[in-house]
Amino acid sequence: MVPTFADVQAAAARIAPYAIRTPLVESWVLNAQTGARVFLKVETLQRTGSFKFRGAANRLAMIPQSDRAKGVVAFSSGNHAQGVAAAALLFGMPAVIVMPKDAPRPKIEGTRAFGATIVEYDRLHDDREAIAARICAERGAVLVKPYDDAGVIAGQGTAGLEMAEDALRLGVSLDEVLVPCSGGGLISGVALALKGSGSVAKVHSVEPENFDGMRRSLQAGMRVQAPGGQFSIADALMAPIPGEIVFGVAKDLLAPGYSVSDMELKRAAEFSAQKLKLLVEPSGAAALAALLAAKLDISNKTVALVLSGGNGEFPVILP
Repeated sequence: MVPTFADVQAAAARIAPYAIRTPLVESWVLNAQTGARVFLKVETLQRTGSFKFRGAANRLAMIPQSDRAKGVVAFSSGNHAQGVAAAALLFGMPAVIVMPKDAPRPKIEGTRAFGATIVEYDRLHDDREAIAARICAERGAVLVKPYDDAGVIAGQGTAGLEMAEDALRLGVSLDEVLVPCSGGGLISGVALALKGSGSVAKVHSVEPENFDGMRRSLQAGMRVQAPGGQFSIADALMAPIPGEIVFGVAKDLLAPGYSVSDMELKRAAEFSAQKLKLLVEPSGAAALAALLAAKLDISNKTVALVLSGGNGEFPVILP
């Protein structure tokens, strides 16, 4: 089922008691550097340190009370894992998270701190979806997908709804919005919320090089898998192809996407820490990386960047 703007509005009401309304702040540093007005949606301040809590909280809140004792299962390299684990703790539900052995230690430790059971796998040889499906079958648990789920997309879209509301309050009309993208749950939800709120902003995905499935899919007009290959420093943005439900939303709402190199991601994370005074993991800094690398012309425009997460290992160092 493809989510609607009404689903995003319902999600906002559903998660209001739990999620943080993160700020949309103007960056005078980036204004001076780019010749644009640049606003930052600071999702690093969200519960669990990333936007993922929004979608997880909405999806878990939709599970009937009679099914909650059976728990939930998720697979994730870390941000979705923590979002689901935190939401499950709030709702009194057991959670099992299937995580790669090489996930950043702060993400593994953060997930465990919320009381979730972690099942590790080898991302080169194991099938995480098969592992999760087996656990769901054994327990009768609900699988909470990281992005290709209408409830998750609607929950992530609440970030875009807040953005639209705050832009209106500030008297700002956004021209361009840049959003880090992996499977596409966040960007499709944000685009849905902005469009439904009357915004005419062009919404662009930003992905790591060779993991730019959304950019390639938008260009082709159909879901296309990126080549993948060597792991990116943006460990949370390595889905090779957008989800089916996601692309059902994205194909009609998104402007052309961009890809960024690991070096550009590293520089963006360092710039954020040094100049913006914000700790952002490389995945969360993808939109900033595209801006700093001048992937698009934003002179004299009003631009919003989503800083989607801050759960990396700091300092950020390339091998």
